[in-house]
Amino acid sequence: MNENLFASFIAPTILGLPAAVLIILFPPLLIPTSKYLINNRLITTQQWLIKLTSKQMMTMHNTKGRTWSLMLVSLIIFIATTNLLGLLPHSFTPTTQLSMNLAMAIPVWAGAVIMGFRSKIKNALAHFLPQGTPTPLIPMLVIIETISLLIQPMALAVRLTANITAGHLLMHLIGSATLAMSTINLPSTLIIFTILILLTILEIAVALIQAYVFTLLVSLYLHDNT
Repeated sequence: MNENLFASFIAPTILGLPAAVLIILFPPLLIPTSKYLINNRLITTQQWLIKLTSKQMMTMHNTKGRTWSLMLVSLIIFIATTNLLGLLPHSFTPTTQLSMNLAMAIPVWAGAVIMGFRSKIKNALAHFLPQGTPTPLIPMLVIIETISLLIQPMALAVRLTANITAGHLLMHLIGSATLAMSTINLPSTLIIFTILILLTILEIAVALIQAYVFTLLVSLYLHDNT
């Protein structure tokens, strides 16, 4: 019970060297691939899910926006597998690090915004000043719209970090309470343990949903700029 609640969020090291890079590279190794003409059920299910997700995100895009489909699918797979692996005991979740999430959010957001300014600069600039704005409000609205544009990657990163971190902390607290109550009151322990199981199922869903939400918002930013 005296363990630091945030100990699991500290980046691990091996012989004094950061191991976060190895952990980040590990999830792609778990994605099965097939060298055969006829795939097994696991590969078939995986391809079906990828096609379904890609179709869901790319339907609203034009031809230029659909060129990002491979990157967006890779992004959602990486975030989902990283979040799920972080639910294992004694594991480290890179998506609980704000710096990690910013490193994912800023490049894709910047790429979408730069593409918008290059392909249709008039529409991109029109977002800063809605039509029919009173003249005295023009400077204030331009500042507000500029700030709202610049905080988009921060909002992406903070949303993902907060949701994953909150779930891990709650699971840690309930798990510690279950362990402490096991020597005091068995019926209460069973109730708390049941809550822990339900929370774990919820966290699995949250891990997948947050990966989808992160990628979907990037897709919407891309749609606004293509």
